[in-house]
Amino acid sequence: MDTAPLDALEALFGGAGAERGAGGDPTRAGHLLRAAALAEADGARPALVAAALLHGIDALDRGERADDRRDRTGADRLAAWFGPDVTEPVRLHAAAGRYLCRAEPGYADRLPAPALRALALQGGPMTVAEARAYESEPYARDAVTLRRWDERARDPAARVPPFAHYRPLLAALLTASGPASCRPRP
Repeated sequence: MDTAPLDALEALFGGAGAERGAGGDPTRAGHLLRAAALAEADGARPALVAAALLHGIDALDRGERADDRRDRTGADRLAAWFGPDVTEPVRLHAAAGRYLCRAEPGYADRLPAPALRALALQGGPMTVAEARAYESEPYARDAVTLRRWDERARDPAARVPPFAHYRPLLAALLTASGPASCRPRP
């Protein structure tokens, strides 16, 4: 088995970008590991655990961007190695937050200030028509579930397994050895 994709992902979790937190989180990598641990604890299927682990992968080496391009870019990078069960919840992650603002009264009131700023840049709460279209997406429900873990993963004191714990799960989900698109950027 070609371990290059896993090695590249693991390098991102240990790289300099992983150390800079956003939204009050001390580390980006820690946040992703906590989201994956929550998914695993909830008994999620492997692809959704992987999506929770990798949903912010693009921010690990490109920096935090408060828009939905990060989710699309991250999903596009991951598509070289993983199927849509992993990549589509990642791609729809920002849209899930916009959807929840429309679908759940008071949802936006519970978001921290950085998430509210990101929401505004992403287009704010969905319109009724946008919400209907979102609900028709095959992975919309998975993305909402991912969003819930993302929100609960804010406790920097939570003890979670390291990236190495998830290597076998990720290895089982690899679909191809694509280009080195997940390598850290200079």
